[in-house]
Amino acid sequence: MRRKHLFYLSSDRLDAWLWQSGKLSGPASFAATRAGLDAFLGYLEHKHPGAPALLLADLVEEDFQRMLLPHVGGKAGRNLLERRLLQQYRETPYRQAMAQGRAEEGRRDDILLCSALTNPLLLQPWTDALALLKVPLAGLYSVPLLSEELVSRLGLGREHEHLLLVTQQTAGVRQSYFHDGRLKFSRLTLATDREGALVNAGAETARTQQFLVSVRLIERGEQLHAVMVAPEPDLERWSAQCESGPETAYHFIPLAIAAGLAGLGGAGNLGQPSTDAPLADPLFLELLARTQPAGQYPLGEDSRYYRLWRIRQTLMSSSAALAACALLWTGGNLWAYADAQHEGSRLVMEAAGYDASYRVSMSDMPPSLAPTANMKAAVTIERLLATQAPAPIDMVGMLSAALDKVPQVQIVRLDWRVAADGADPEAAIPSSVLGIPSKPPQSLRVEAEIPLVASSTRAIVDSMNAFAQELARNPRLTVAIERPVLDVSSSAKLSGSTGAAGGKPAPFILNLSLAP
Repeated sequence: MRRKHLFYLSSDRLDAWLWQSGKLSGPASFAATRAGLDAFLGYLEHKHPGAPALLLADLVEEDFQRMLLPHVGGKAGRNLLERRLLQQYRETPYRQAMAQGRAEEGRRDDILLCSALTNPLLLQPWTDALALLKVPLAGLYSVPLLSEELVSRLGLGREHEHLLLVTQQTAGVRQSYFHDGRLKFSRLTLATDREGALVNAGAETARTQQFLVSVRLIERGEQLHAVMVAPEPDLERWSAQCESGPETAYHFIPLAIAAGLAGLGGAGNLGQPSTDAPLADPLFLELLARTQPAGQYPLGEDSRYYRLWRIRQTLMSSSAALAACALLWTGGNLWAYADAQHEGSRLVMEAAGYDASYRVSMSDMPPSLAPTANMKAAVTIERLLATQAPAPIDMVGMLSAALDKVPQVQIVRLDWRVAADGADPEAAIPSSVLGIPSKPPQSLRVEAEIPLVASSTRAIVDSMNAFAQELARNPRLTVAIERPVLDVSSSAKLSGSTGAAGGKPAPFILNLSLAP
């Protein structure tokens, strides 16, 4: 997001800041009154109404409780956590829990830090105003929960086991206790007492430390490191009020240095040096704007316009990506078209050059007896005849293989023919017979005989049948018996004798047809 509304909410007012192009500007302050709400509505109507908003709460009415919960995963664990939060904070919808490890003893329950904004009436007028103008509210955050990120960036959690971060904001002086860099407790006190005097930072730190010891977050005798982050003038006053001892060690970090260590501009984003900023509000707001973690407190229906805004942004991004792809595709097609046009022109010119060279070459040659087209056709026909012209070699090979299997058969005469279907034998030879455009069917008339053997008429018939069957094994060859060795028709006259062998051989005729 290049532009965001950042709202800092305290108990008595709301400060509106604007984050744009990595710079923080503002604030515009609105009191928690009817007039302040009306002014806030006017501000939203005229100050980038479509920009998303982040709400940072810094309230006294924020409660923190540590609890142990059985380690249960999945939907059952979420339901159990929701029931415990509802029991703990029944009067507010702004409640959440952070997992902080597991207990080392017993059944190793989950350690949770539960927190809630216990007075939702402080937030409701402002969230209603945002909903009225359909401002996309992205998340609800709190300064204590956001302080954990600041402590991590400053590297304080690694240096000190027990850390008390003290900062001064518009709402007052915030003291947040961290153990090993994890937030455990936070309290907010007013910057002035009832008489209007500034609070004593050392006395407030002592009260907080006494409370931490009473709830056993710190054992007696353990040292608490109190880190004061404030502008230079406040640090001078606080250093005079704080004195380090065996159980308390004070550290003072100017606001400008803290912003630099955290990688933030801090109050420098306001166009002034960081030391001129009176409070730490800009530091936390810039940290929120740059990191924008997931919403720390649930917003429920107050986030519906942000969801719609996200959908609209997604659709716009998808449309832009689709338009970019369409432009790239169109550009690619235009480039391919231009390239094809250029290549086509080059080929036309190249062909024209070849034609000119051919004509020049042909002009120097004597005239040929036949046109070039006829010569080309003759070459094509010659190649077809060489590859597809019929020849008896195939059928003779099949016949030879069958004779090897039935050696009793003796060939008397072969009559090989090639003719197109329905062709006149007396007419000129058609091209189909020559194998143009494909091989023609062929036929072979086989006249053969089988020598007679005394009392072996059955053997002669079996030899002819075996010879015919052996030829029929070829799938392209069709075998037809024109005249068998033994005429068994009703008109034939059968005769025989039991004389000695040596009679004439038994002739038979087969017609073979070879499909192309």
